[in-house]
Amino acid sequence: MPELPEVETTARGLRERILGRTIVQVGSLDWPRMAPNATLADLGAAVVDQSIESIARRGKYVIVGMSDDVFLVLHRKMSGNLVLRTTDIPVVPHTHLTVTMDDGWRLDFGDPRKFGRIYLFRGRDDLNEFLDDRLGPEPLEIERSDLDRLIEQRRGRLKSLLLDQGFLAGIGNLYADEILWTARLHPERPVDSLSTRERGRLHQSIQDVLEAAIARRGTSFSDYVDANGEPGTNQDHLQVYGRAG
Repeated sequence: MPELPEVETTARGLRERILGRTIVQVGSLDWPRMAPNATLADLGAAVVDQSIESIARRGKYVIVGMSDDVFLVLHRKMSGNLVLRTTDIPVVPHTHLTVTMDDGWRLDFGDPRKFGRIYLFRGRDDLNEFLDDRLGPEPLEIERSDLDRLIEQRRGRLKSLLLDQGFLAGIGNLYADEILWTARLHPERPVDSLSTRERGRLHQSIQDVLEAAIARRGTSFSDYVDANGEPGTNQDHLQVYGRAG
């Protein structure tokens, strides 16, 4: 599943390419379960003729903000990708949403497993309520003192805590393993056993591992590519994830 670095890389790529463009068409929503709160007609009525004013990331969600306080929120789940293509390129198989801009570029949401999700919000309050109900603080923004406070409120095993999106937003299996390896902390350690120094190492490792992965445009194994359809390079620098022993 794309995690924080991959989603951040995608959001930055989209921001460079489609910010300020106007949406002229949406299509290919052939799997209704991918859009829990909107039909294709709903999406068309809400976003066509809207100008794209912001591209943001929250946790593992890409958030496309438009004029009139309309937001399109995309979560790629296990195998989804958001790729920009020109409209003269045919829509590839397993594409379940297309968003065409006024400059001849099209954003394709492809997902062979159909686990991805597409949400529509007509107001920032509804968007914030949706995100706040699901997500904790951003790992790259949290201060050490705030991380300490959150840890003191939790029990259980360390890796399970990092995977909890309500604790910190955006970390999954891959980066949890890399973070704990870098911090020299065992994944099965009880959270309440961490010393002050170990909490400091954890905080620094979260920052270092995620920032390095973003700089390398994410980790690509079999599925993930960025908004330009290019793989990341962080897989060449992994210390522990996917390695036997």
